Amino acid sequence: MKVSRILMLVAAACELLLAVPLLGGWFVLATGWGALGFMFLLHLVTLVMAARDRVPYYGPIVGLVTSALGWVPFLGWALHLASGIALLVNAFHGQQRRDVDRADAQRRYY
Repeated sequence: MKVSRILMLVAAACELLLAVPLLGGWFVLATGWGALGFMFLLHLVTLVMAARDRVPYYGPIVGLVTSALGWVPFLGWALHLASGIALLVNAFHGQQRRDVDRADAQRRYY
């Protein structure tokens, strides 16, 4: 399993926890918006690893935008939900695409 896929799944779980309406907002406020800073760094590392592994990286980009705008009350909830879903789709789509690329590479005889 690729490091980028693991990071995307961890980031997706964190984003979906922050998307829980009252609990997520309380956690962000209780940490003094530190949770958003941590998530920004996690998405940045995930983006670098995804680019290195040559898998699609739209999930971490959505996560970076979410971390930057997550302090807005209702917009933050919607963005956390959207980035959590995007990261999940990205994690599974990237793995599937990688397997297809390997299968194509094995069929070539030159």
